Amino acid sequence: MTLQDLINQLDLKPLTSGDFTVTPSGGYASDLLSCVMAGAKHGAIWVTLQAHTNIVAVAALLEMSAIIITEDAQPDQATIDKAQQEGIMLLSTDKFTYEIVGRLWELGLR
Repeated sequence: MTLQDLINQLDLKPLTSGDFTVTPSGGYASDLLSCVMAGAKHGAIWVTLQAHTNIVAVAALLEMSAIIITEDAQPDQATIDKAQQEGIMLLSTDKFTYEIVGRLWELGLR
């Protein structure tokens, strides 16, 4: 399932442009950056309600496919610009993290 498929299925709002044909290697959900650095896999999609610039640094370090920012948290323009520069896809939703993770699981993303 590609990022575009996930955007369509979950009604996500892209905040950056990029390669929507990328297929995430899996998923990870956490709001603690240290946990993400220790547990997330290369190419995964990260689900978090964090919306500050440090999420971009962590995602770039792990070469993640995208970050889904939940619960209507909105990154500032500097964070969006940094994500664009680093090639990190930022996606937004007003849904709770729990719902998004459940839906990703139902869609087969492990």
